[in-house]
Amino acid sequence: MEHVTEGSWESLPVPLHPQVLGALRELGFPYMTPVQSATIPLFMRNKDVAAEAVTGSGKTLAFVIPILEILLRREEKLKKSQVGAIIITPTRELAVQIDEVLSHFTKHFPQFSQILWIGGRNPGEDVERFRQQGGNIIVATPGRLEDMFRRKAEGLDLASSVRSLDVLVLDEADRLLDMGFEASINTILELLPKQRRTGLFSATQTQEVENLVRAGLRNPVRVSVKEKGVAASSAQKTPSRLENYYMVCKADEKFNQLVHFLRNHKQEKHLVFFSTCACVEYYGKALEALVKGVKIMCIHGKMKYKRNKIFMEFRKLQSGILVCTDVMARGIDIPEVNWVLQYDPPSSASAFVHRCGRTARIGHRGSALVFLLPMEESYINFLAINQKCPLQEMKLQKNTMDLLPKLKSMALADRAVFEKGMKAFVSYVQAYAKHECNLIFRLKDLDFAGLARGFALLRMPKMPELRGKQFPDFVPVDINTDTIPFKDKIREKQRQKLQKQQRKEKTENDKRRKFIKNKAWSKQKAKKEKKKKMNEKRKREEGSDIEDEDMEELLNDTRLLKKLKKGKITEEEFEKSLLTTGKRTIKTADLGISDLEDDS
Repeated sequence: MEHVTEGSWESLPVPLHPQVLGALRELGFPYMTPVQSATIPLFMRNKDVAAEAVTGSGKTLAFVIPILEILLRREEKLKKSQVGAIIITPTRELAVQIDEVLSHFTKHFPQFSQILWIGGRNPGEDVERFRQQGGNIIVATPGRLEDMFRRKAEGLDLASSVRSLDVLVLDEADRLLDMGFEASINTILELLPKQRRTGLFSATQTQEVENLVRAGLRNPVRVSVKEKGVAASSAQKTPSRLENYYMVCKADEKFNQLVHFLRNHKQEKHLVFFSTCACVEYYGKALEALVKGVKIMCIHGKMKYKRNKIFMEFRKLQSGILVCTDVMARGIDIPEVNWVLQYDPPSSASAFVHRCGRTARIGHRGSALVFLLPMEESYINFLAINQKCPLQEMKLQKNTMDLLPKLKSMALADRAVFEKGMKAFVSYVQAYAKHECNLIFRLKDLDFAGLARGFALLRMPKMPELRGKQFPDFVPVDINTDTIPFKDKIREKQRQKLQKQQRKEKTENDKRRKFIKNKAWSKQKAKKEKKKKMNEKRKREEGSDIEDEDMEELLNDTRLLKKLKKGKITEEEFEKSLLTTGKRTIKTADLGISDLEDDS
């Protein structure tokens, strides 16, 4: 290990508390890193700090130590329910890690309580824990922290508790914004007091981060820490002790190359990055079967409750393989990672830097390797220019075994593997279509047949991206894939039951469809007849010139005529009545003789 230092902790212009120095000795950090020596004095002199430093440079201690020192120097001691500092970080794993580092210090200061608020836990329990134990220092992910501000009805008035806030830290600020937390961050900033110290830490500075600096920091001091030995004009964003490699191989050779590499480095610790959760699930299962004698674990963003346990377990391993997505790409400090293997290039160039930064941390050496398809080779020049990240070529390994037939046989023997492979292929293609560097990673140039062979698919999946395309270079297996059973007997029993039910429903639906067709014809005929009758009735009504009012007058005139016939009135009285009641003049000749007959 090489020491990259800026002097001892005692050499700081503002002296540290003796127990803080004791905790640092316990952790085995006798010297400061450049980012620590640059930012800690500024923080402790009540300055807002916007720090940019390469990944793995010791940013966590650069804000944990000032937080403790500022809280120790408070004139009015914090009460249990008062919040003195908040650390916001993008992922659960990073929050757990920061909480762990912080606890090494707070155990020496029982007057301070700390609390961890992250997703995957019961928010009701978090509220109760805060009410009972307090939380002078909160480590949280943005979504859970924002949610806690809305828990007043449950007895947590966080808006009142944060009035005593002295320090706010936004760790991995660019990732916070990349992951869509901008709205949550803005909501939280509005609820916090303006009189506070704010620190913003990041490995890369983007326009979005710059906007956040303007919104959340007051007259910040900007700190940009470069690697020693790197020219001032350069902006290399990976550690100088990191050896970066790339390997160009065809889609149907990539998996064989990966397995061969892992089999030859069993005694080392690896992170293997894939582009999607489905790819992690599929290839993790494949590696478990094909790379024996080494602990293989999987972690991705869709895991709700297992992530923290897997992360903590892998950190303790001396050697092993962690198959993961970019959920592990930022800020995570896993001791002694020897190789970072990128089976799929990340969706953005900055994510490439952060993936590589999981090795060669704080003075250690490390290596990274990215696998590229022949059509993606121009990505090397792009990284060298865009991220100041030079890569050297690693030649294809010789004498590799073709393991794709074994992977196919696994899919034929277990439906779970077959389905995982199909999902992985679909998710990979969809992720590829959304790549930021779409001039290099072009979906239309992708060799789908070679890719399907590389995924060891039994047949091509049905998806919009493949519609209308022919794949003569891909030969599907000559079996009905619906007959492939689950190896898990319970799952297979459920599948058989479901299939039986679906067949029964299909038969019933077919019968119902025929019956409904006949019934519908008869109903249609009756409807036509009814409509015809209605039309005839309407025509009869429209053809009558006598309206309701006229009919009433006619009836009245008929009664007068009957009275005239019976001699009850004279002709003069009859004519007079017509004049007074009417608009109508009816002559006796207008009515037939039957009309004048008595009702009786």
